[in-house]
Amino acid sequence: MVTLKWMRDTAIDWHYIAPGKPQQNGFNGKLRDECMNEALNGTLSDARKTREEWQGDYNLRRAHSALGNLTPMGFLQRRTMDKMAA
Repeated sequence: MVTLKWMRDTAIDWHYIAPGKPQQNGFNGKLRDECMNEALNGTLSDARKTREEWQGDYNLRRAHSALGNLTPMGFLQRRTMDKMAA
């Protein structure tokens, strides 16, 4: 129910990925290729730390062409400001 409320509040569409088709989600591919395949994690704790660092870079520092060359956080902030101005 939390996800449904978040979707309604942010006006973001939810699209399911077909079973057995992880390539339909670019984020998962990037996570695997750029993060998990590149790191040697000896423990689950190490893997979580690696993923958290990568996710911070992905969301806060890396511009995405699909988002008008904004970071995901920058895109969300702009969208929020646009909604407040409307």
